[in-house]
Amino acid sequence: MKVNEIRNLSTEEIQAKIKESKEELFNLRFQQATGNLEKPSRIRELRHQVARLKTVLRERELGE
Repeated sequence: MKVNEIRNLSTEEIQAKIKESKEELFNLRFQQATGNLEKPSRIRELRHQVARLKTVLRERELGE
């Protein structure tokens, strides 16, 4: 998800995306610990996505 797409979302939608991403990240870390992780690069993608989402939220907080 690109930053421009994130900026078009509402604050509630962004918070929901953060929650979903963190849950998926938790599950991927659990799979990694058990040795069942098929796509290790997905962990990095999710971490970056959460950071982008939080950055846009923070920009909105400072802009208000």
